[in-house]
Amino acid sequence: MQRLGRFFRLANVQQQLRRQLSVVASSACGDALPDRCDVLIIGGGGMGASSAYWLKCKTQNQKLSVLVVERDACYTSASTVLSVGGVRQQFSLAENIQMSLFGYDFISNGRSHLGDVDLNFQPHGYLILASDKGADTLSRNSKLQNELGACNELLSPETLRQRFPWLSTEDIALGCYGTDKEGWFDPWALLMGFKKQAREYGAQFATGEVNGFEWNDEGQLSAAVVSTGDGQQRAVKFDTCVLAAGAQSGQVARLANIGTGQDVLRVPLPVEPRKRYVYVFNTQGHNCPGLATPLTIDPDGTYFRRDGLGGNFLCGRSPADDEEPECDTLDVDHGYFESNVWPTLASRVPAFESIKVQSSWAGYYDHNSFDANGVIGRHPHYKNLYIAAGFSGHGIQQTPAVGRAISELILEGKYKTLDLSRLGFERLVAQQRMLEVNIV
Repeated sequence: MQRLGRFFRLANVQQQLRRQLSVVASSACGDALPDRCDVLIIGGGGMGASSAYWLKCKTQNQKLSVLVVERDACYTSASTVLSVGGVRQQFSLAENIQMSLFGYDFISNGRSHLGDVDLNFQPHGYLILASDKGADTLSRNSKLQNELGACNELLSPETLRQRFPWLSTEDIALGCYGTDKEGWFDPWALLMGFKKQAREYGAQFATGEVNGFEWNDEGQLSAAVVSTGDGQQRAVKFDTCVLAAGAQSGQVARLANIGTGQDVLRVPLPVEPRKRYVYVFNTQGHNCPGLATPLTIDPDGTYFRRDGLGGNFLCGRSPADDEEPECDTLDVDHGYFESNVWPTLASRVPAFESIKVQSSWAGYYDHNSFDANGVIGRHPHYKNLYIAAGFSGHGIQQTPAVGRAISELILEGKYKTLDLSRLGFERLVAQQRMLEVNIV
């Protein structure tokens, strides 16, 4: 088949994407770094920009100064813009289902929230497949999802073949198809929409990297030490801080002695980068999945979806724990496609036997190594530090809900819409995992 050799003749789309993002981002200069602010948000990706948007949206007639500090001004390695932009409610935890339901409402009505921005939402749903081993779990999850407002249906192998004639149902016992409120969108457009609207409301976005903190006499955080990229460091005083630094959140937390201190400060924020590959391919095979094909997930975790109108598809698969690649660079492992992704694609969709890979890229998950779910809320020691990190690959669809939740905690002292208390830092202290049930 000689597919592996083709990889080395193909330009890596990630390099093209970086150049494009650099051109766009460099056209808008960052704001000057002030000496102080009311709320400092560390990280200007999806979670940070959403938090800024909601804080300023709710306080337009009040003098609340919100500063977002982002080290990667061009977002060349930001998890937000390198994701595949999916939104689904097919989770097992009520909180994740509810956050993604709100995410759908926000994204599908993006212009009413963010003004003149096209999020390019594609409402083609998700199709999650289960073997005999995972069928009961898939069925239970679907029941909860629909009770909470999702719209999906369970399909037998025979119905799957009728509905999706391109699909092989060998070893498949059940499928769950999202008929409404699921699909995918443009993550870059969502991020720029949050940022643009937050700025219009008065938020500031500055370029810099937080590399330390200062404390007051009570041992609470009082300022962040920010490197501005010109060899200078400045202390920015704040009343409240939001840690939303994506895959680097665990590293930033250590700067505040989280994980290295005494008592509750002994408990780390277990967020670290994990590299994931996305491959773009097309096929000339017969009986090919059509334009309305849902994002399809195999029992082994391999996924694919259509990408645009030109016959291309995106695909990928998270590696096993013992196969996790190094995160020093965003280089793509082309052999991983050959050995771990393509065999599943070819067996599940016969038209994918003769696919041709066009390009590829890699991005980072902000992986929560404790339970692979987001950590949201106030830190139990630092009363003025709020965390929004560790969403482990499903964060982009939850940015609207998480930003809103952080704004509620800061402005009103409690959750007002969705109660996300179970996702707080306290579960790390108590060693109580909030696990998504795996479907295989």
